[in-house]
Amino acid sequence: MLYSNLFTRTRKQAPKDEVTVNAKLLVQAGFVSKLMAGVYSFLPLGLRVLRKIENIIREEMDVIGGQEVYLPALHPAENWKTTSGWDKIDVLFKIKSRTGKDYALGQSHEEVITPLVKEYVRSYKDLPIYVYQIQSKYRDELRAKSGILRGKEFGMKDMYSFDLNQADFLKFYKQAKKAYLKVFQRCGLTAKVTEASGGDFSQKISYEFMVLTKAGEDDILYCDKCEYCINLDIAKTKAGDKCPKCQIGRLIKARASEVGNVFDLGSKYSKDFNFYVLDEKGKKVYPIMGCYGIGVTRLLGVIVEKYHDEKGIVWPKTVSPFQIHLVSLGDDNKVKNKALRVYQELLGKGIEVIWDDREKVSAGEKLAEADLLGVPIRLVISDKTKDKIEYRERESKKIKLLSSAEILASL
Repeated sequence: MLYSNLFTRTRKQAPKDEVTVNAKLLVQAGFVSKLMAGVYSFLPLGLRVLRKIENIIREEMDVIGGQEVYLPALHPAENWKTTSGWDKIDVLFKIKSRTGKDYALGQSHEEVITPLVKEYVRSYKDLPIYVYQIQSKYRDELRAKSGILRGKEFGMKDMYSFDLNQADFLKFYKQAKKAYLKVFQRCGLTAKVTEASGGDFSQKISYEFMVLTKAGEDDILYCDKCEYCINLDIAKTKAGDKCPKCQIGRLIKARASEVGNVFDLGSKYSKDFNFYVLDEKGKKVYPIMGCYGIGVTRLLGVIVEKYHDEKGIVWPKTVSPFQIHLVSLGDDNKVKNKALRVYQELLGKGIEVIWDDREKVSAGEKLAEADLLGVPIRLVISDKTKDKIEYRERESKKIKLLSSAEILASL
C-alpha cells in the first residue's frame, strides 16, 4: 500500500476525550474513529489488524471441528420471549417496526442458533455439532468506556456446542480451552483462566480468559508458580495467601481484562425450544449446550494496551497491519527509484508493506508516524544510506545497514 493513497491521517495529539491507551493510540494513529460513546468505525489500517485476529480465531476453531456460519443480528422478539430473555436482559436493544412488531438486536445468539440447529438435527447420531460465527453484537451499555474494550457495538466470536451428554460437553470444553489459549498466544498475549459465576446463563461454573492489563475491569488472584487463577469477586483467599492448588506459590492480585469466556448452558435453551433427540435406547434427550465467546474487537484493544511505548503502538508480528513500513526520505529521484524497486521486490515476495512515498514531508514527521503506527520492521532509504537500507525493528533501538538481498533473506 502507498501511504499517499491512504485516505486516513494520523493526528498530532491523542484525543483529549479518551482515557485509555488503546483508545488514544488507535484514534491518533488512524486505526479507528469514534462515532459516539461505545461505537467506533474501523478504518483501513484497523480493519487489517481486525481481519488478522479473526483469521487466527477461525483457524483454531476449525481445528477443533467448528463450522462457521453468519447469523442475523436482527431477531424476532418471540425467540427472546421463549427464553425469557426479553424481560430479564436489561442490556437488550429492543426495536419496534412500523408494523408494530417487536425485534431485538442480538447481544448473543442462543435464541437464534438453537432453533436453527434443531431444524437440521434428526437423530442423536447427528450430534455433536459445533457452530461458530464472527459478528457484531449490540448491548445497551450504560457505561460505554475504555475505548474498544467496552462498547455498545462490538465484534465477537461466539461458538455453540451441542452434545448428547455432559461428559461429551466436558471433553469438548478441554479442546476449546486449549484452542483459546493458542489463539491468545498467537496474538502475543498470555491469558489466565479464571473460574467465575455463570450468572443468568447457568447455575454451573463458567470460565473466563483474562489478560493482565491496567485498563482491565476485573481484579483477579493468580498463583506465581502454577496456572491457578480466580476472579476476586468469588475468591475465598486474598493476595499473599498460599495457592490452594499447588500449595507452593503465593497469590498475586492484578487488574485484568476479559478476552474470552465459556458458559455451560446445560439444556436450558434446548428445553426452551423443545429441541430433543431420542438416544439409542429411545429415551428423549435434550442436548447439552456450551457457549464459547471471544471479544474480537476487545482483543485488539487489549493487544494495544500491552504492546505500546511512549512513541506509539508496537504490534506483534502476527497481527500487524503490515510486515514492513518502508520510508523514503527526500525527494531525490535516485532515492525514489530505489524505494520503488525495493517496494516492488517486497510485494513480489508476498510481503505486506506500506511505503511512505509522500513528497514534501519531513524526515522527522515520517519517522514519528512510523513509530506511532507500530509496524514491526521499518526500512529507511535516503541519500545517506547509499546502496544500503536502514533496517530497524520497532521494539529495538538498534539500526542495521543491510542490502535489499540481505533483508529479503532475513524475511
